[in-house]
Amino acid sequence: MITFFTILFVLIGINALMMIFSLSSVGQKTKRSEGNAKNSVTSKIYPIDSASSKYKKAV
Repeated sequence: MITFFTILFVLIGINALMMIFSLSSVGQKTKRSEGNAKNSVTSKIYPIDSASSKYKKAV
């Protein structure tokens, strides 16, 4: 039983360390992407004519 709990707690500890490292790297990625967004050019969005001419004729 002690072996089971030892392995369990070791795995939980490793999981906690991995979560801490991954969450800290997410914060760094958002800071980098905000800097790149200021320099990027915005593209124009054109509306799509979803209703075809055949559909308009039928209705």
